[in-house]
Amino acid sequence: MEIENILAKNITAAGEKAAYDAACKRLLANKVILAWIMKSCMEEYKAHSIKEIAERYIEGIPQIAEAAVNPDEDGYEGSEQIRGAKNEDSTIQEGTITYDIRFLATVPGTGETIRLIINVEAQNDFYPGYPIIKRALYYCSRMISSQYGSEFTETHYEKIRKVYSIWICPNPPKKRENTITRYCVQEENLVGQVLEQKENYDLLTVVMICLGHAGDNNYTGILKLLDVLLSSEKEAEEKKKILQEDFDIAMTKTLESEVSAMCNLSKGVEERGIAIGLERGMERGMERGLEAATLNAIRNLMETLKLTAEQAMEALKVPEEEKVKYTGMLKS
Repeated sequence: MEIENILAKNITAAGEKAAYDAACKRLLANKVILAWIMKSCMEEYKAHSIKEIAERYIEGIPQIAEAAVNPDEDGYEGSEQIRGAKNEDSTIQEGTITYDIRFLATVPGTGETIRLIINVEAQNDFYPGYPIIKRALYYCSRMISSQYGSEFTETHYEKIRKVYSIWICPNPPKKRENTITRYCVQEENLVGQVLEQKENYDLLTVVMICLGHAGDNNYTGILKLLDVLLSSEKEAEEKKKILQEDFDIAMTKTLESEVSAMCNLSKGVEERGIAIGLERGMERGMERGLEAATLNAIRNLMETLKLTAEQAMEALKVPEEEKVKYTGMLKS
């Protein structure tokens, strides 16, 4: 028996809000999506398959913002979704910055456990009052300096790990649409000829992924994938169909036994999303009254889709004048 996997559920839950900050992080936090980004933008993974990257080279339990993603379904060995964790760099002098998504990855073929610290940022405003590229370089610098005390101590700078800051820009200026640009440290001989080992200076890289629309020759691969995934115009079912057919990204998972299916059946309302949650709530409402049904539907949405009470009431179109009443009922 097959049911939708976490990515498919998140696409349904995000709906037309896919480009919003929280929904965007939830969608990008899937290992398969991250593997596509790595293969498309990082030279270390170009020769490897998406499946291999997702299953072998994304190391441990990656981090997303400040809160867990689907805490009931992630965090186990082989999980398809990355889990939330402490994801900040703090210094007394420079303050605290929080990254959208950060995780470790093993470099293929090194023969040792070399890791990359990769930061993926989704940026809707390309001109926030400063050059984004400078912020990206600052993030890289902070990720390198924060390794002191964990990756290296005293003068053991040879242990510093490479960092990436990858920015996904859904709404770039026209001239940047459907482009991927990389900024990195390179060796340049001004006088004479020397050849330093690349790993000694290739320590930080910024990648800017600027999305666009169909009709451009560049609208393919990761640019098309991310545009479809984060689109606020396409319906969830259309997104799933494109991702599965064009990119071979599974939208279901096969359960090992009917027992597993029955265990999940009790969450049927939650797994089927807002529409069925509301329908079931209304069915109960015929017996227990509209007020009890609405309260039950709110709880279902909060539990299953990890919505706040306010978001659940917005989805159910609860009148503003009744929100205070239901908020109080939820607390009692």
